[in-house]
Amino acid sequence: MIIVTGGAGFIGSNLVKGLNKEGIDDIIIVDNLTNSQKHKNLNTLKFRDYIDKEDFIVNLSKFKHYKIDTIFHQGACSNTLETDGRYMMNNNYEYSKQLLSFAVENNARFIYASSASVYGDGANGFKEDEKNEYPLNVYAFSKFMFDRYIRSMIDNVNIQIVGLRYFNVYGPQESHKGKMASVIFHFHNEILEDGTIKLFEGSEHFKRDFVFVDDVVDVNLFFFKNYNLRGIYNCGSSKAEPFLKIAEIMQKLYKNVRIEFIKFPDELKEKYQKYTQADIGLLRNAGYNKEFTALEDGVKRYVEILKESNGYYR
Repeated sequence: MIIVTGGAGFIGSNLVKGLNKEGIDDIIIVDNLTNSQKHKNLNTLKFRDYIDKEDFIVNLSKFKHYKIDTIFHQGACSNTLETDGRYMMNNNYEYSKQLLSFAVENNARFIYASSASVYGDGANGFKEDEKNEYPLNVYAFSKFMFDRYIRSMIDNVNIQIVGLRYFNVYGPQESHKGKMASVIFHFHNEILEDGTIKLFEGSEHFKRDFVFVDDVVDVNLFFFKNYNLRGIYNCGSSKAEPFLKIAEIMQKLYKNVRIEFIKFPDELKEKYQKYTQADIGLLRNAGYNKEFTALEDGVKRYVEILKESNGYYR
């Protein structure tokens, strides 16, 4: 059996879809459907059961009787604008520690979602080294702390533990994320509203490592199939692309689209990553040698699904 926390979310639901393609459906999805729109992410997936995240953690001991092979821990509060530090640490840090303890006690492999946000402004680069890490918000800090916890104990346990630092992931099944959805999703809705893509002033210089969600799933499945590997790895395309490039790509995929520059919001100052680029040397050394989806190809594939079904798989 496999457990996927956050399985009704963006990356989690795509991961379940990837597992289904591998012929695996003995899956328990753990999530929170307070946002009821997330159920649409589950409509096309095959899995054994769904359990609310709070019910799951409270009754964790009952799952000792299940033969759990792997826990894919994708669930988290991913709102980088969240200011309630107690909530963030309880949800992202303490919950993760409880789940990891259960995995260790029950000899279940543990593959979890970390975040490139731990690198902060990236002043020292984006290699998986704590000297390069300086989180700019409490979301990033919660991920930073769990990575630090993993580093302190990974050599003292017998299970596979893998942390994947996701860079800017985009693709289908993120419609429920609101402000935290990718720029592709927001640009699509802006185009439908009035034909205008709105970019922050300076966006031609703001560059991020955009990685298509299918590639993220593939990296997860690579470690799932190579159970001898462990550690914390970057999961990004290794290319830094400007936001303006995405706007220009999408401008060609719709009719009569304008690009407008707007003032950079005060609330994001000192909290905004203006540049990210994954160093994937460690990932390559681990044996992952597939090419990542080119930005133009990924955006085009995603836009097709946005146009057809508002970004959901049908």
